This record gives sequence, C-alpha cells and structure tokens, in this order.
Amino acid sequence: MKPTPFIAVEGPIGVGKTTLTQLISSQFHYHTLHEIVDENPFLSKFYENIEEWSFQTEMFFLCNRYKQLEDIQQLLQKQKPVVADYHILKNLIFARRTLTANQYDKYERIYHILLESLPMPNMMIYLKASVPTLLNRIELRGREMEQNIEPSYLEQLSIDYDHHMNAFQKKYPSIPIIELNSEEADFVRNPAALAEIIEKISYSMNNR
Repeated sequence: MKPTPFIAVEGPIGVGKTTLTQLISSQFHYHTLHEIVDENPFLSKFYENIEEWSFQTEMFFLCNRYKQLEDIQQLLQKQKPVVADYHILKNLIFARRTLTANQYDKYERIYHILLESLPMPNMMIYLKASVPTLLNRIELRGREMEQNIEPSYLEQLSIDYDHHMNAFQKKYPSIPIIELNSEEADFVRNPAALAEIIEKISYSMNNR
C-alpha cells in the first residue's frame, strides 16, 4: 500500500514556496499547510539584531512547527494527503547560522527529541533562485519585517540550503527531491512549466 502523500516545498526566503504549494494543492486537491511567520513576535527584532534575538525567534518557530507536524500526522492517519510550504528541516538551517555554539547544541537536542515519531515527507520540492530575484520578490510582497534583509544574508542562506538538502538526500535516499530553479521554471506565468512540474510530481508518486 502506497503511503499517503506528504509533500514539502522548501527553499530560501522569497523563492515562491507558498505560491507553488497553492498550485500543487489546487491540482491534486491536497490539504495545504502554511508556515507560520507573521505570528512570531520576535521576527522583526531578529532582522534588526540577529545575535540578540535569534534564540527566541528559533524556539518560537520550532514549537509552532512541531504543533503543525502533529496536525499533519493526524491528517495522514486519516489518509488525507498534505502539501506544506516548508519542512521543519529549515529550523536547523537557520539555527546553525544564527545561534551560538552553545545555543545550537541545546537547540539541536530539543529539535531531535520533538521530532521523534513525527512524520517525514515522502517528497521534497527544492526551489532555488538568484539573490537579485529573491530580493525583488521580497520587496514586492511587502512584508515590512523583511525589508532590512541583506543580500549577503540571502546568499549565505542559499548556500546553507544547498548543503542541507544534499545532507538530507544522503540521510534519506528513499525520499525523492525535485530541484527546480523558479526563475527558469516560471510556474506562475508559464502553464507549460507548471504542467511539467505536476508531471514530475505525479511520476514520482506513482513510482514509489
């Protein structure tokens, strides 16, 4: 019996995760799970002073995403497919970059304890884009808290994502990762590009 689909769409800030998630949900009629961002009371302070507010910010995200994973588990147990515009893996990506060594050690232990027995996605979609494109999309969507993000931060974040996705693939070789450049595969303006993505997803799911 094939597992109930659980797709996670990932990539750096502004790459188009939520847009693609909504398009996949519409195509397959999957339940959609969105990352909680605006509710984090520390995020605006984090972008102003990363060193001072990183631990509070990361712990808030971890607790909220843990709760969402519990919700996903309940849906999957009822055989309801899910597509999410993030995966909790991103917590380690951001935490490793922003926390001190001592903070990260504590954080990582809590992370692994919380994730015990919670569901893993059975497909990852990894979106990539150039830093100028990410900056432009961040500006267009107009979240005030994100307007102070430095290009160097996004550049390093993109490098970190590549590293962690490669590590994820080695650790979980049975979970397919579909890697897409969201500039070349313009799934918003080009129906053919979206159709190709949907075909890749369908092929991967049907051949598991």
